Formats: sequence, structure tokens, C-alpha cells
Amino acid sequence: MSIDITRLSAKELDALINEAKKRKNTLSKRKPIGVVRQKLTQLAKAEGYTVAELFGGAPATKSSTKPAGTAPRARKTTKGYKLGKVAPKYRNPANTEETWAGRGKPPRWLATYLDQGRQIDEFLIR
Repeated sequence: MSIDITRLSAKELDALINEAKKRKNTLSKRKPIGVVRQKLTQLAKAEGYTVAELFGGAPATKSSTKPAGTAPRARKTTKGYKLGKVAPKYRNPANTEETWAGRGKPPRWLATYLDQGRQIDEFLIR
């Protein structure tokens, strides 16, 4: 982090110095990370857990699993999964062999027609 102090006024510099002193005082009162980590590990062991189970990184034990009857979480994206074939919804009137199912980016033939001001409903397969 870099603060350009050359552009600060005397009042702003004093405020910054006071904030820095408060932060330094707060940090100096904290116990070292190693001491806190050791206390947490001991407390977790006393209760029958590991720190990894409590804060992530390891599989949960049977005592901390979800209750029975909960539904599995739904997939958030379909990236990397094949969705299967879908019947075409749109057909090119100039070449009836060209169709589009409505998924993904529209084909060039449809984009051209839409750029000309035509409506997508005109190309629906009835």
C-alpha cells in the first residue's frame, strides 16, 4: 500500500499519523499468531475435531455431517457438461436446412436478418 503524502495538507497528515498510531497500538496488543493457533488446536482436539474440519480443508467426521433427508446441492453452472440435443426452434427461410435451437450465439444467417430489422419470431418453426 502506498500513500502519496506529498499532496496531503498538514491537517490530513496529522489525522493519518493518529490513525497509524491507533492501528499500531491495536496490533501491539494482539498475541502472536503461533500462540493463538496453538490454543485453537488444543481446543479443537479437546472437543474431538481438527482445525481443518472446523475451518475447511478436510472432510467432516460423521458427527458433523448434515442431518439425514437434506437434498444435495444443485449444480451452479453447466460449464463442462453436455446438455444434449434440442429440437430446432428457428429456420432460415432462404435455406431450410439451416436451423437454430435457440441456444448459444445466434448463427450468422439469423444475425444478418436481425440486423436488417426483422423480428426473431418470423423465423420460428411452427
